[in-house]
Amino acid sequence: MKTVSGLRPPTLAMIGLLAMTTGVIAQQEIVSHPLELSFPELDFQPPDGAALRHELSTGTVAYVAEDHALPLVNIAILIRSGEYTAPAMLKPGVASLAGSQMRAGGAASLSSSELDEELDFLAAQIRTGIGSTRGSANMNCLAKDLDRCLDRFFEILRQPRYDQERIDLAKSQQLQRMEQRNDDTGGIERREWSRLLYGDAHFSTHATTEAELDAITRQDLLAFHAYAVHPGNFIFAISGDVQTEEILGKIEARLSDWPGAEAPGDVPKPGVEPQPGLYLVHKEDVNQGRVSIGHLSTVISNPDRFALQIMNNILGGGGFTSRILSRVRSDEGLAYSAGSAFGLGTHYDGSFRAFFQSRSAAVARATSIVIDEIGRIRTEKVSDEELANAKASFIDTFSRNFASAEQIAGLFANLELQGRDIGLVSTYRDDMAAVTADDVLRVAQEYLHPDRLVILAVGNVDDMLAGDLDNPEFSLEAMASGGSVTRIALPDPMTMEYAGR
Repeated sequence: MKTVSGLRPPTLAMIGLLAMTTGVIAQQEIVSHPLELSFPELDFQPPDGAALRHELSTGTVAYVAEDHALPLVNIAILIRSGEYTAPAMLKPGVASLAGSQMRAGGAASLSSSELDEELDFLAAQIRTGIGSTRGSANMNCLAKDLDRCLDRFFEILRQPRYDQERIDLAKSQQLQRMEQRNDDTGGIERREWSRLLYGDAHFSTHATTEAELDAITRQDLLAFHAYAVHPGNFIFAISGDVQTEEILGKIEARLSDWPGAEAPGDVPKPGVEPQPGLYLVHKEDVNQGRVSIGHLSTVISNPDRFALQIMNNILGGGGFTSRILSRVRSDEGLAYSAGSAFGLGTHYDGSFRAFFQSRSAAVARATSIVIDEIGRIRTEKVSDEELANAKASFIDTFSRNFASAEQIAGLFANLELQGRDIGLVSTYRDDMAAVTADDVLRVAQEYLHPDRLVILAVGNVDDMLAGDLDNPEFSLEAMASGGSVTRIALPDPMTMEYAGR
């Protein structure tokens, strides 16, 4: 049957749904303004990490979060490894290349192309990588193919083929990226900022050169793999459509005859103290300057971390409500983006960094505003509204960290890797809520140091130093601590040699 308009009449199911919806609407009180809406308080309790934690007979720790909504399984392995763990006889860049080629270079029984084809057929994904202080291996597959995919996953982990053609391809691609090292001001800023804070000699700031990359052989990759990739360095985060005891048994069976090795030593700390001053990197072909302002911070285990996060949120980390962005962008119109980050280091001090990007002539003025805001948060208490908004930004979004089983398992595995108490999630919101305006003022005074500021500006140096003719009172050079102004030449991208050094 059709109506005059050609539409079918509503079905019983549609009528029932409409009745239920109408009933719900009828029960709600109509308010005159959205601000008058009220909602029940969110009652969220984070998962118990201890209940998800399991220790295998090998001593390997695994976190398992079951989720049977979809027939998918995700297994992530965090690896205690990185460039810092490479023995002295190995070469710079070995860890990174060994990490990427562990998957890309094939497995013992399959060439790289055969492995690609099999995983595509199974609609499975396997990824591996090793960075400065950690490595990772991830597998995602359909639950029905779990055993087959696990076999391939552990074959890749234990017996990577390191196909020479894939190694050559990876080297070629890396050489192309090297050639572009000085093309992007953002990349230059990140590189030079790390060097200024942690020095040239620290493993975290070393940039592999063309000669170092050329010197890496397949045997180097095999040697690093044997040294670093083993069950003694693994932490598992398992999630999805699994039964806990069953998946632990499958993992245990594949680790049982794989001997572990000595755990890596402590991550070395930088041996330098950043020198305050103004540092300029000239790039003639840009009309905007990128600026970083800051110094070293502290570590993530510091008990002041909650107050520090609140302080930074108000200063520059809270987006449009933060002081730096409000003044630099909204009030003065000097930059599209601006803010700050108070990084808390895991193995050594992180960094406090305020940043913005502005047209060259406005760099000095914007820099002055940022420094003023750093000083103001050290001398004036934050308002009740600022404090409440900052707390809410952390407390009200806390539950998002546990939105999926994969996130849950991964969060606790990361805490394990960092050597932190997994029980801290249960008190996180209370710890944030307990921060007062006095706490914010205290940590700002203790951890922000206007007399130690490193100021890095990347762009057309001549235009940045010339400043704005309409605002001649702002001078970039005048803001250099102790009058120290240093020009940093762009290095040769392939040798990373700096002129004048």
